Amino acid sequence: MSFISKIFKKKTEEEGLAKPTVEEFMFLIRVYYQSAIAEKLGITNLNVLSDLALFKRMLKIPTQGGKLGLAEKARARKVLKQDYGLGEIFFKEVDTSIKKNCKSVNDVQGYFYKFQGFTNDLFTLIGTLMKWKAAVPSFLKKALYAVTEKTVHDIVTKSVWKDEATQKTAWNVRKYAESLGYSEQWMTEFVYHVVVLAKKEKRNTKQEKK
Repeated sequence: MSFISKIFKKKTEEEGLAKPTVEEFMFLIRVYYQSAIAEKLGITNLNVLSDLALFKRMLKIPTQGGKLGLAEKARARKVLKQDYGLGEIFFKEVDTSIKKNCKSVNDVQGYFYKFQGFTNDLFTLIGTLMKWKAAVPSFLKKALYAVTEKTVHDIVTKSVWKDEATQKTAWNVRKYAESLGYSEQWMTEFVYHVVVLAKKEKRNTKQEKK
């Protein structure tokens, strides 16, 4: 059972074990970002980092070396790798992005605002472009990853789209990615894991209804 699942106390009726969800995954992502920023900028006020505060208090993580963010970042990273399968590239690019964009505390709010816009536009496009493609069964991981990789590649390279709204959103995603410093590979890794979790949630919901 994952650490974050214990926090939310979500259990399946048949096994009594928690199953990872998109909500929990994104919570851990936010914890990692907030931990990395706290570590880099020396932030000590937990009130401005709500997800980190919840994670730290619920898991009773002691502050390492008197510096907020160190132990929390390591714990979130461990869970995201072990329970969710995120690769090393994800963490490296997040750290580099924060180093590039957050020079002071004043930069943090703008950075999170930009990241929110990036993820909103990215997943809006993914939902539009993958539709039937996302029907690939989760157990066919290589095929699903290939579909995700192709879709992300189109988003960052395709010049002309039939739909004007899609083209505008794709351009926005490229601008965000360039500004934040995220590669096509990073975007593929991120999107793939969300798609896999969303499919599992949908399947579990259907089984529960039956």
